[in-house]
Amino acid sequence: MPLAVFPKCFIKALVSERTLSLDGWISMVARDLDVDGLEFHIGFAPPTPEERRRVRRTLADNGLEAPMMAYAPNFIQTDPGRLEAEIAGQKAAIEAIADLGGSYCRVLSGQWHPDVGKPEGLAMAAGAIRECIPFAAKRGVRLVLENHYKASFWKYPDFAWQTSDFLDLLSRIPADPNFGVNYDPSNALISGDDPIALLEAVKHRVVTMHASDRYFEGGGVEELRKLAQNPRDGYAPFLKHGVIGRGCVDYDRIFTILRDAKFQGWISIEDGDDPSVGMAHLQESAAFLRRKMAAFGLS
Repeated sequence: MPLAVFPKCFIKALVSERTLSLDGWISMVARDLDVDGLEFHIGFAPPTPEERRRVRRTLADNGLEAPMMAYAPNFIQTDPGRLEAEIAGQKAAIEAIADLGGSYCRVLSGQWHPDVGKPEGLAMAAGAIRECIPFAAKRGVRLVLENHYKASFWKYPDFAWQTSDFLDLLSRIPADPNFGVNYDPSNALISGDDPIALLEAVKHRVVTMHASDRYFEGGGVEELRKLAQNPRDGYAPFLKHGVIGRGCVDYDRIFTILRDAKFQGWISIEDGDDPSVGMAHLQESAAFLRRKMAAFGLS
């Protein structure tokens, strides 16, 4: 089972500040991390097919792949024109990861706009995702729906950020060889839900995974559940995103379930937010995951 890395701690440097180049990030990973691939974000993916193919060669020269694309469509749109634009954006992300040689592209529901009701929003998201699946199939890409909380550049949380809504959305999309789940255990924690219960519910549809971890600092699950009753603009300040293996996520249980479900997909590290300790923490997370993957026969 291969291991990738997502540059959460360097995302601002790569996307908005532009203080770290893509080639620089590739060099850092090749030199300093024990991983097999880089998960891309549409914000730092090259804009043209020619440049993407060049990056693909650079990755190969460094013994790396680009298996996955992190994309955050906002399918919760009451304006048909805006919805079509969001679908077009998802399709562009699919084409980008195909050019990079990858096989998976993340899809989400969209932002939890307060003026959109739950049945209406879930129907919008499910319809848009169903429309994108055949497009992805023609390009050899599988869409993966993540149990997500909030994209980096969004105002509102994901429409399906709570487990019950995520499962409802997933049930509206028939099983398809070009569609599956990207499971993120710590995102379930944010909604005050049980990551293990979620995995048990979706284990046969999981095709990729974000390895992430969270720890509490001054709060707990009950406070999270109270916050979950209403839309929020940001993360709970007392739930921190950090080094994998140090937090609340039970990776022994997770890897037992994945092994029994015969999971063989990519796992992608999604570590903390602090770039000053970013590479050191990524190294610790990668080492932890390599040990666990080997111990559970998933390496």
